[in-house]
Amino acid sequence: MSTLPFEKKKREILIKRELTPCKEYGTEPDKRPIPELIKYGIINVDKPKGPTSHQVSAYLQKIMGVNKGGHSGTLDPGVTGVLPVAIERATRVVQAILNAGKEYVCLMNLHKEISEYEIYKLCEGFTGKIEQMPPVRSAVKRQLRTREIYYIDILEIENGRNILFKVGCQGGTYIRKLVHDMGIKAG
Repeated sequence: MSTLPFEKKKREILIKRELTPCKEYGTEPDKRPIPELIKYGIINVDKPKGPTSHQVSAYLQKIMGVNKGGHSGTLDPGVTGVLPVAIERATRVVQAILNAGKEYVCLMNLHKEISEYEIYKLCEGFTGKIEQMPPVRSAVKRQLRTREIYYIDILEIENGRNILFKVGCQGGTYIRKLVHDMGIKAG
């Protein structure tokens, strides 16, 4: 099983001293009231096909009755998937989530059949540092960027044309562009 860079780090927990929290400075996490938990929470939304990530974040703010909410990366309107939305004071950590590695499951449909060997070689050629031009319809300036693809795991191949795969990549990678570039390289 492939892993993202932050999953490989071995973290050591150091305990300087153990104290019982004083009630005037807060409460234990499992005893906090729900309104307080919401103020510091991140909600993982199963984003449906259709709305933009910003619209989903706005819907959630309205439903929850909160003033601040921010999503941790854009999923295209035509894409479904988990969209973490930070609420109120948790919006301060969104930048850390934005920079973290991401994992996607994709279905690539090729116009012609290619061998299983060619599919694996194609994926191998797109692993590591790649140059990527953001798509014409994107929220950022179109300039060539270097992005890192940590792994591409083939999950299923059907008829040499339909490839289901999982990709672990650096934040800011355009998956639709990656799939498009792979399709062009495949011929």
